[in-house]
Amino acid sequence: MSIKAAYELAKERYAELGIDTDKAIAETEQIPLSIHCWQGDDVRGFENPEGELSGGIQTTGNYPGRARSIDELRADFNKMASLTPGKKKRISLHAIYLDSPTKVERNEIEPKHFASWVDWAKQYGYGIDFNPTCFSHPKSASGFTLSDADKGVRDFWIEHCIACRKIGEYFGKELNDRCIQNIWIPDGFKDIPVDRFAARARLKDSLDKVMAVEIDKRYDVESVESKLFGIGAESCTIGSHEFYLGYAVANNMLLTLDSGHFHPTEVISDKISSVLTFLPEMLLHVSRPVRWDSDHVVIFDDELRAIASEIIRNGFEDRVFIGLDYFDASINRIAAWTIGTRSMQKALLYAKLEPTAELKKFEFEGDYTSRLTMLETLKSMPFGAVWDMYCEKSGVPVGAAVLKEVKEYEKNVTSKRA
Repeated sequence: MSIKAAYELAKERYAELGIDTDKAIAETEQIPLSIHCWQGDDVRGFENPEGELSGGIQTTGNYPGRARSIDELRADFNKMASLTPGKKKRISLHAIYLDSPTKVERNEIEPKHFASWVDWAKQYGYGIDFNPTCFSHPKSASGFTLSDADKGVRDFWIEHCIACRKIGEYFGKELNDRCIQNIWIPDGFKDIPVDRFAARARLKDSLDKVMAVEIDKRYDVESVESKLFGIGAESCTIGSHEFYLGYAVANNMLLTLDSGHFHPTEVISDKISSVLTFLPEMLLHVSRPVRWDSDHVVIFDDELRAIASEIIRNGFEDRVFIGLDYFDASINRIAAWTIGTRSMQKALLYAKLEPTAELKKFEFEGDYTSRLTMLETLKSMPFGAVWDMYCEKSGVPVGAAVLKEVKEYEKNVTSKRA
């Protein structure tokens, strides 16, 4: 059966439930998705591409063909973008992805070191989001950055984060868009600390100094990201969920929820509505934890569908910024990028194909029987045919055809990288 014929049958089935599949596709393709650059090169960046990762960051695997230069990374990103639907793609950059022929210290980076990224984004119609890089550096070797007991170390990272805010403002002005800037630090204790409060007080003071610098909020907005624990910070993470939730509410900032940064039985889909009860906007970093923050490739699983449903059911598309954050070097990196990005798009479309108003009415009236019946009915609806049509309309490969494109690119491009 052709894609069009299958879609027409699916369209008819969904119409019986009062769902317009054409409208669902049109709305889904307008939802922005921020795609992390670091999947393409294993979080190495271009400050010191052969340097070792540190600060709880670990990439597993050694699949051949990683991007070794800015040109290679951009080409790989473009290839991934050509394989994924959606009209509003953004790239999320870390500060270590600067473009400079000479070494620049992180507290001295400037907009000019990212000018080529702006030119490239304009050429392809991408938005840009940004992240200070507070890891993989001699001044993060202690395991602390903004909360370090050494004022000199704290000042260095404060200066770095201020520089990043200015770069984010530059991105926003150049692209006439808001750059969403996410602040995450690895700070924490490997063993049980005696004075957690002092470290958190130092972190608050450092963040206050970073945020005191005036930046045009039309072009750059900041978010703070918590973590449960990391390698070398197993007993206490200074930037905990409670700390950053309080800081974000007190300062009217965005809060970042990363799906790999909580207890194994916790899910961020349940936290979205709570956060947005008190904050106007928030950021998501969508990953796939298996045992901890293992950053597996995002797949179309229950939690991804739940995250998308929370956004769509409540009309949070304009309040939740969706970003991806994983790095798998055990498989083809273009495939990893593409699978995760398509999965997020798939989950958003799946959520759009739900009679939400009717389900909410059942719930409000206490008719949980009808609610459960409808939710179970939706699981066997011909969603795949609608997804295939979304891909077809977007001019990207349908189904397993994406693998052929990835393999062809590997044969002609990435396999030739030494």
